[in-house]
Amino acid sequence: MPLNVWNGHKPLKPFIVPVFIPHAGCPHRCVFCNQTAITRGSLDLPSSERLRTHIDRFLAYGMPHRRPAQISFYGGNFLGLPPSRIEFLLGEAAEFIHTGRAESLRFSTRPDTIDRHSLDLLTPFPVTDIELGVQSMADTVLARSRRGHTAENTRQAVSLLQERGFRIGLQMMIGLPGDDMDTAAETGRRIAALRPDFVRIYPTVVLRGSPLARWYRSGRYHPWSLDETVSVAADLYDLFSGQGIPVIRMGLQADADLQPGAALLAGPYHPAFGHLVHGRRFLHAAMDLIQTHALGRSEVSIEVHPRNESNMRGNRNRNIEILKDRFHIKTVKMIRNIGIPDSEIHLLSGSFRYRGRLGDHRERFKPAQPDTAQGGYYVGQQHL
Repeated sequence: MPLNVWNGHKPLKPFIVPVFIPHAGCPHRCVFCNQTAITRGSLDLPSSERLRTHIDRFLAYGMPHRRPAQISFYGGNFLGLPPSRIEFLLGEAAEFIHTGRAESLRFSTRPDTIDRHSLDLLTPFPVTDIELGVQSMADTVLARSRRGHTAENTRQAVSLLQERGFRIGLQMMIGLPGDDMDTAAETGRRIAALRPDFVRIYPTVVLRGSPLARWYRSGRYHPWSLDETVSVAADLYDLFSGQGIPVIRMGLQADADLQPGAALLAGPYHPAFGHLVHGRRFLHAAMDLIQTHALGRSEVSIEVHPRNESNMRGNRNRNIEILKDRFHIKTVKMIRNIGIPDSEIHLLSGSFRYRGRLGDHRERFKPAQPDTAQGGYYVGQQHL
């Protein structure tokens, strides 16, 4: 059964069965990494019995009406394992596909583990998705983060995976040592140019026990603030979504260990990071429309689709307060309109309605050769 099983309207997202293999196959420790701290997993690979029990337990969730299941290996460098261990793990997991209890396999790995020989090992197994820990497309950032691979390794890896027909996910991190808004923008553009099937955007946080923790304590590394991280992530989201590339995760999985005083030492962690990012996108859009079309007005109305009202309001109504303070507006009315596309907001000011698309205004993050046929951020006005 193909992974993207259709429900009559759109593909169903897979039900992920996560198998964590912390640091397994990693040739060294990257400066930001301490997988055992955030997964609480053993460094030993699971035995056959433990692996099957773990997968059985997850597959029991939501039966019999759950989505198509995908068994996924995370937390290590999968193709960096010895071939015998790769074949063991995939073989054990594949039994659940052969018996019809799951639909496909997926794993994450480093770009420099992708070559024709390693991909040949996968031929007997139902692997459909491979995620690459790209992190950055700036070689200076990769070197300072002790990644041990280059941007060219990533480009070559993606090319090989595309030849073999895998679905490709690329993971990037913002705020790594040596990273700034310009290098993050360039990484986003270069990742988008590779045409992955999906991406993830992670903030760099300082985990206890990581090399970055020592750098932080000594003053060698300063993490980005939550505000600037959210702002850059919002621009990256608009860049990717504007080119039809889904962003399937932003931020780290909320966990009790990722709280100040636990595994988290410092950095821009927030349990609702994705919501903050979407809220920032709507704030940017509203600010541009007000700046262009409603300066000096004491009252404006903003229309959004009902499912985007929370994004427009922001965390704890913060966006509305920012708009009032920034533009000296007394009243910002929110109007829910089911007829407005998700990618638009409408500004009602006086007797005019101004329409805008999210993200089209973020010049720094635009592709090198934008599609001018799509028009600018401001797409028109009409008399009410």
